[in-house]
Amino acid sequence: QAFSQHCPFLMGPIECLADVVTPDTDIQVTLSIFELASAAGIPCEVDPALVTALAGNRTEGSSPEEDYKVSCLLLVFVAVSLPLLAADPASLYNPELDGYNNNLHCLAKAVVQVSAALFTVHNKNIETHLKEFLLVS
Repeated sequence: QAFSQHCPFLMGPIECLADVVTPDTDIQVTLSIFELASAAGIPCEVDPALVTALAGNRTEGSSPEEDYKVSCLLLVFVAVSLPLLAADPASLYNPELDGYNNNLHCLAKAVVQVSAALFTVHNKNIETHLKEFLLVS
């Protein structure tokens, strides 16, 4: 925010670039723009640092199809685990913490960020996979 006030001539073009990104934009261009926007403090749909970390962590000897299947299975695992997490006694709101004892309040953000990064690595449609996640859960 302070950067926007002191250097609007620099932040304006970065914000415009971030606004121009669409799902049809080339993945490398999108990641470059998001990396620039993240460095400037602008929130992005996909965390470029997480994408880089996940892309560099591929399993040796596995095919991209296998990695994609593992990513889909991870979302299924989280979806199936939601009722168990909701029934957990630690899933009660704690006013002293202003949250839950087991950090359940962070789960939605984590699912969105990790799935966006995973399916960006695999160059798949993020929205479609999140809709499937909601259907499974």
